[in-house]
Amino acid sequence: MKQIKTLVIGGAGFIGSYLIEELLNANRVVTVLGRGQLPQHLYSENITYVQGDFANLSLMADLIDHHAEIIHLAYATIPSTSHERPMEDLVDNLEPALKLFKLVAEKKRRLILVSSGGTVYGQTPNAPIPEVHPTNPISVYGVTKLTIEHYALLYRVTHGLDYICIRPANAYGPRQRPHSGQGFISTAMASAISGTPIKIFGMDGVIRDYIYVKAVANGIVFAMLEGMIGETYNIGTGIGRSNIDVINAFKSVVPSTFGDLQIQNFPSRDFDVKINILDSTKLKMHTQWQPLITFEDGLERTYSWLLKELSNGKKNNH
Repeated sequence: MKQIKTLVIGGAGFIGSYLIEELLNANRVVTVLGRGQLPQHLYSENITYVQGDFANLSLMADLIDHHAEIIHLAYATIPSTSHERPMEDLVDNLEPALKLFKLVAEKKRRLILVSSGGTVYGQTPNAPIPEVHPTNPISVYGVTKLTIEHYALLYRVTHGLDYICIRPANAYGPRQRPHSGQGFISTAMASAISGTPIKIFGMDGVIRDYIYVKAVANGIVFAMLEGMIGETYNIGTGIGRSNIDVINAFKSVVPSTFGDLQIQNFPSRDFDVKINILDSTKLKMHTQWQPLITFEDGLERTYSWLLKELSNGKKNNH
């Protein structure tokens, strides 16, 4: 049986590292394209790593020639930096995506576009949110993500682009670097471990659908293998938790070494959606996917990883 070759753009990142493992389990031959050096935990004889920029048209044309499936995970900015530099967010992310769509369509390959379930819907009183819900993003990040989705649909209609769109909720788990601008759970836990205040915007913070990263990676592969072309799929748990809910949960799950946690409240930010909880019914119906890891189990795994990482960091600094 001939193995299918899969290219993961931005595969050296947090979600990408888990996605690679799921792809290998699905008997794929995996190539990863990333800007930096390959992280040590991804070293494997089963992975080909290419260091480069997906905005490089000749590089992308050559890679797409040799792969049947392309998973697009790369994004040049995070919500906070995109808010500060909206024009750069658009230029850095939209133009390379359009070139990618054109190449994938011309070469008749399949594209899995990983978008943003947390930002494209905007403010909504309804939760959980299904894929058919109106999309009215209130952040630069969300507007650009949704624009890229719209262009994917345009290229499907005009160029026959074979694609599936994924909108994941807030992924968390081991390997998510704290204080990076994304990932409340890892940042809050790292702050608690080091005894520094946990920052919350608003009284209780925002309500999010936190999903263990392995479940996200698994959902992407399920959608790729069993999903319908041209469809958009949410990946979430359907359960919302405020920042305070998360803090109370990990206080009860992990050893009581935190004592009285310090919480630092800041005014809520106008580009933060207040409530975001995703309905994944369609993905479950089309593919039989289920998020198999409980929130509490995910917190324990994240805590153990962070404790080890922060401990190693201290040793290396001495």
